[in-house]
Amino acid sequence: MMQELPKAYNPKDVEDKWYEYWEARNLFHATVNNDRTPFTVVIPPPNITGILTMGHVLNNTIQDVLVRWKRMQGFEACWVPGTDHAGIATQNAVEKALAKDGLKRHDLGREKFVERVWQWKEQYGGTIIKQLKKLGTSCDWERQRFTMDEGLSDAVKEVFVRMFDKGLIYRGKYIVNWCPFHQTALSDDEVDHSESNGNLWHIRYPIEGTNEFAIVATTRPETMLGDTAIAVNPRDARYKLLVGKHAVLPLVGRKLRIIADDYVDETFGTGMVKVTPAHDPNDFLIGQRHNLEQINILDEKGFLNTSVPHQYAGIDRFQARKKVVQDLEEQGFLVKVEPYTHNVGKCYRCHTVIEPYLSDQWFVRMKPLAEPALRVVREGKVRFHPQRWEKVYDHWMTNIRDWCISRQIWWGHRIPVYYAPDGTSTAARNEDEARKKLGLDSSAKLRQDEDVLDTWFSSWLWPFSILGWPHDHKDLRYFNPTDTLVTGPDIIFFWVARMIMANMEFMQGEPGHDGHPRTTDEDLVPFKDVYFTSIIRDAEGRKMSKSLGNSPDPLDVIDQYGADALRFTIAFLSPLGQDVLFSNDKCEIGRNFANKIWNAGRFLLMNKAELFGSGDVDILSLPEAHLDLADRWILSRLHHSIGHFNSTLGEYHLNESSKVLYDFIWHDFCDWYVELVKTRLYGEEPAETKKVVLTRALWVFDQALRLLHPVMPFLTEELWQHLTDRNGQSVMRTAFPTVDERWIDQKTEDEMSFVQNVINALRNIRGENNIAPSKEIAVQVRLAEGTNEKIFQTYDKYLSKLARVSGIEMLTSSAKPKRASSAVVDGSEIFVPLEGLIDVEAERGRLEKEIARLQQAVEATERKLANASFVDRAPKEVVEREREKLSSFRTTIEKLKTNLSQHS
Repeated sequence: MMQELPKAYNPKDVEDKWYEYWEARNLFHATVNNDRTPFTVVIPPPNITGILTMGHVLNNTIQDVLVRWKRMQGFEACWVPGTDHAGIATQNAVEKALAKDGLKRHDLGREKFVERVWQWKEQYGGTIIKQLKKLGTSCDWERQRFTMDEGLSDAVKEVFVRMFDKGLIYRGKYIVNWCPFHQTALSDDEVDHSESNGNLWHIRYPIEGTNEFAIVATTRPETMLGDTAIAVNPRDARYKLLVGKHAVLPLVGRKLRIIADDYVDETFGTGMVKVTPAHDPNDFLIGQRHNLEQINILDEKGFLNTSVPHQYAGIDRFQARKKVVQDLEEQGFLVKVEPYTHNVGKCYRCHTVIEPYLSDQWFVRMKPLAEPALRVVREGKVRFHPQRWEKVYDHWMTNIRDWCISRQIWWGHRIPVYYAPDGTSTAARNEDEARKKLGLDSSAKLRQDEDVLDTWFSSWLWPFSILGWPHDHKDLRYFNPTDTLVTGPDIIFFWVARMIMANMEFMQGEPGHDGHPRTTDEDLVPFKDVYFTSIIRDAEGRKMSKSLGNSPDPLDVIDQYGADALRFTIAFLSPLGQDVLFSNDKCEIGRNFANKIWNAGRFLLMNKAELFGSGDVDILSLPEAHLDLADRWILSRLHHSIGHFNSTLGEYHLNESSKVLYDFIWHDFCDWYVELVKTRLYGEEPAETKKVVLTRALWVFDQALRLLHPVMPFLTEELWQHLTDRNGQSVMRTAFPTVDERWIDQKTEDEMSFVQNVINALRNIRGENNIAPSKEIAVQVRLAEGTNEKIFQTYDKYLSKLARVSGIEMLTSSAKPKRASSAVVDGSEIFVPLEGLIDVEAERGRLEKEIARLQQAVEATERKLANASFVDRAPKEVVEREREKLSSFRTTIEKLKTNLSQHS
């Protein structure tokens, strides 16, 4: 048996101890078990550069709650952890470290630099994993993966080669989002757009052979040096005669064709636009339609190259902008400058302004992959929670662009394309395969492509690559498709959409759970449900960030309050689809809850020691002897709570399921049942009866701890182990409570609720009138119509013990007893004769205050019911409940006014 519980709960004495216990006994590990249904969750792999944030706390708490819940329900619950190599972010971190030693990556060379990154990864890359363990996450650490480990690298090569051979990967010139700082292309999703205050420069271009000018406007005047045309709308009558003629490019003197293209908006500005095919995505498409020259004026660092007049070559793009504007003004080509607010794209990592840049890159054709991925969401085979994200997904998938997957950095999966000496190339899993595909002998020298793949190219394979693919692995058959993905909506396109596409494409024909080839959408999707987490904001509603200083370190919060308190608080505060307003002091919710439960446990265990001595107690089954009404009530509340918890969590309403736990354990069990049990344990019943009463209370507490375990694993394990000898078993591997309908008794619950309200009313009367706790009070009752007098007879002993009631008298007349303090409970009037102890004026004040409070409640409820949106959208039972409340408030006010009039 375990030692006696300390007087106060200290998380530091409990949390590390139990996590080590779980890990040492391999309790998080899942295996292929055909006798059980799998429940699989894959962690959104945090970057190896990352540290734990409040966003991680929310995300991983939700995952852990689901996994622990399903594990206890008998599923083979598998939560696969791992980390992402985070190409640009990690290379950035290592380059900063090198800079401190006065080195650049080129000083080391590619091979040595990559070695240095691996060293950095081994030293720092596991930080966030250690931090996740402090939170209590029950990941299957034996399965931990890294997006650049050998198995995942094989999967990346396999996917690239298959897609290349299928024509889904191609190399082409295209306008890409270019980061001059990192000197690499970025996908559209890696560019953050924000409004910026800039200028709109209006420039005149002379029209060859005339005294006329074409006037165009631009936010980037330096790009005019790469112009190759002027475009107008073919329907614009003003410029019909100019189409086919030429303008002259100021500062350069190059002739520019004047072309007609439907892209031009004739209502914007002058209806004329400059066309720079190498530096604007729309201009690039115009250039393709009209076979225009593509003049790239920038190098990889954002400096102007030798394609421009010598006076601009070698100058940074923003310095060049100033010089071009100055020269235009001096030469009379600048018409005017206007302030202009527009969206500017910046690198999501370093926040450098992105440059549209013409470059040779590798792309994935997305349309063929998007169609089935769009279908499975539309048909509900992948469900989003909240559902509103389906519209966002639908819009993006129907307007999808090809994915630029090449990056000009060194850290990452190197593109598996090999070039022969004559320049021909192919994709291959290794050099030998490349030589065979290129028809070369084994001695031929090959050159591998220098670029690496976008980080997301390995991440989109996560649900199947981590389970052994491309090999036919038993884990892949059993655990894929996975069940629930928990992630942020900010990566719905980066990751969620792409995982659906990849799983649908590459699981086609793979052996499924039954060993047969997968063909149906249900077998091909990567997961069935996607839970999109909320944004964590501070108490003022601001997004948490380091710059604002409002982003707490979760490890500091855990140190102050405990992991369970943080977990419960974050779950309690997180409504599905709404932002979470968090501040450290809100963890008092979780800490106070933990302390309340701890004290209830100490009470039960102290009485256990008194009644049973050093002997153990069998609480594996519910003892049904000597049941009284309090027992029937708590058992009904328990089974109602189990059902409500399961239904709300099953619908991903984590905050509602947390409130179910809070209400049952704090209010029903600790506040009421423990007090009701005391009346029997400290009463006159025989010792054997008291043992049964206590054993039943311990059984209910055991069930409550199991219910709570997924949310507060450390506290529940500690208390659960103390209740009885567990023979080495952990609560996380025991059965989750199930609903037993025979114990659900709504009538008893309703009656007990009425009695609780009466007791609370009597306690309020005692407190407001300063009646000493030792004094008994006589109670008179005028029953509301439909209220049965037997309730007071049945629950008499609880009123006597918990409210110190000496006797109850039923009133039949409508007159109010003289000098009596009163309350109204569900329409019944409760009176306590004060026998001259009451200050009449004080009682008048109390009644007036209560009438005013209820009047405010009436007004608030009336406003709610007058709101058409509420009445139309809320469930009928909710609206009806509000109407019943309003009626009850009005009835109570009238009765209180009557009582008030009798004190005048």
